[in-house]
Amino acid sequence: MLIDEIREHIKKLEPDVATIKAYWVNAQFADKITELEIQAENPEVWKDPSKAHILKDLQALKNQREQYTEITQAFDDTKEMMEMFKDDENQLKTVLDDIVALGGSIRSFKLHLLLNDEQDIANCFLSINAGAGGTESQDWASILLRMYTRFCEKNNLQVSLIDCQDGEEAGIKGATLFIKGKRAYGLLKSEHGTHRLVRISPYDANKRRHTSFAGIFVTPEVAKVDIVIKDDDLRIDTYRAGGAGGQHVNKTESAVRITHLPTNTVVQCQNERSQMQNRETAMKMLKAKLAQLQKDEAAEKYASVEKKKIEWGSQIRSYVLHPYKMVKDHRTEFESAQPDLVLDGDLIGFIEAYLVQGE
Repeated sequence: MLIDEIREHIKKLEPDVATIKAYWVNAQFADKITELEIQAENPEVWKDPSKAHILKDLQALKNQREQYTEITQAFDDTKEMMEMFKDDENQLKTVLDDIVALGGSIRSFKLHLLLNDEQDIANCFLSINAGAGGTESQDWASILLRMYTRFCEKNNLQVSLIDCQDGEEAGIKGATLFIKGKRAYGLLKSEHGTHRLVRISPYDANKRRHTSFAGIFVTPEVAKVDIVIKDDDLRIDTYRAGGAGGQHVNKTESAVRITHLPTNTVVQCQNERSQMQNRETAMKMLKAKLAQLQKDEAAEKYASVEKKKIEWGSQIRSYVLHPYKMVKDHRTEFESAQPDLVLDGDLIGFIEAYLVQGE
């Protein structure tokens, strides 16, 4: 029946509307508008040229408030209309058209609201490093590599493997992905941190439970970076690339590793066929990392993960496969009882919970 179809649309949209309302409250937009209105009414403010942004900021927030009110009110009105005309097929057709159109507006506004930082629209680099746990953690790192690749595929993001170091027995020691697409950094910045896996080890003949760790580091690609890098501050090493890539890749020292000595920041690339191309990509990665470190708040956040040991007590998320099945984010308390889906790239729930709570 038509009314059942409408109810199904509403049911699917309810989590998005709840996310929008929760973020609106947590971000204290109403208080920010009031504060800016008070500043705008103060004549002394306009004597300071640096305060010229206040009116622009105020108007932007008022526009968001107008969109927020329209969307949440329209959703509530649609539910009332559905009940009011539940026995009128002609009116229900109109209600169905309205809810379908509203669905697009709700999803678009949700993303605009959650991903409102200027860096959120950037492409990004995502690095995976195996932590404490030897072969176990190297296998876990390879599982995470697949998880993020699947996430990108499901969300129309282009993903390129620009570096990968195989593990000694299984899995990988580390890998770096370049992820390109709409709001790539905004979607993946929540993954920055230590990820913990608990499972029965496939490498343990006694079938004992093991805990493994891997670190995820996410940095936005920066189009224009005002960073001066002295040649004397760099150590550049070349080596033969490993893994897939054809005979040419493995026979020549095309892979490049660059170390920025003052900050001990290391980047490497091996996916291109020529050393020059790998060097260009590695320098782009280095500039992105240094730009991130240059910002005080970003530097503190980055250091809290990059300098902390990738081991017990530092994890942001736990993936438990035994003795029960559960994935839990320790920052937001968001949980999923379906780790198989999560490891297949179903991360949106965790990402939205992080964005709603605020960084």
